[in-house]
Amino acid sequence: MITWEKLGELTLQHLTLSLSAVLLATLVAVPGGILLSRNRRAADPIIAVVGMFQTLPAIALLAFMIPLMGIGSRPALAALFLYALLPILSNTYKGLVSVDPAAKEAARGMGMTAFQMLLFVELPLAFRVIMSGIRTSTVLIIGWATLGAYVGAGGLGEPIISGFAMVSPRLILAGGVPVTLMALLADFLLGYLERKVTPRGLQV
Repeated sequence: MITWEKLGELTLQHLTLSLSAVLLATLVAVPGGILLSRNRRAADPIIAVVGMFQTLPAIALLAFMIPLMGIGSRPALAALFLYALLPILSNTYKGLVSVDPAAKEAARGMGMTAFQMLLFVELPLAFRVIMSGIRTSTVLIIGWATLGAYVGAGGLGEPIISGFAMVSPRLILAGGVPVTLMALLADFLLGYLERKVTPRGLQV
């Protein structure tokens, strides 16, 4: 049996762990995608290396982190960070390289510097693609964060794991339903933010 107070505590832990991983990945992957768009020959090998983390089973990656970081939220955060990188990095790169060359040429003709062109032309035009990567990562990480309970990171994985061990559908649902609702809500809110921030002329 799990109380509402305990469920609220686990939900907060889960949300904090998930959003921290996505935020850290965004802070690394968006600048990384910008750099790769300026050095396209390095893009494919680097994206392939980052993509290797997606092929590793989550449990195996968590197990690898334990000797390095012990147990608790740190190994879970590190593993989730690595999982969150690929969609954001890949979409940032693809969004920037797909910007219409005519738009960039017009910006140069107006006397914009490279930084101004990035800030006022390329990033706004690529924003929807970048946000799509962030939304994908967020939804995936909220789901994968349930595995953090295996290394003592808490979160909604605790009742799910206990439910499987005790063959208790009630415990499984107590963790699974909030995770599902959290992922759906995060996707909705990020989609709303995307529509609000994207210039009206670029909305489809």
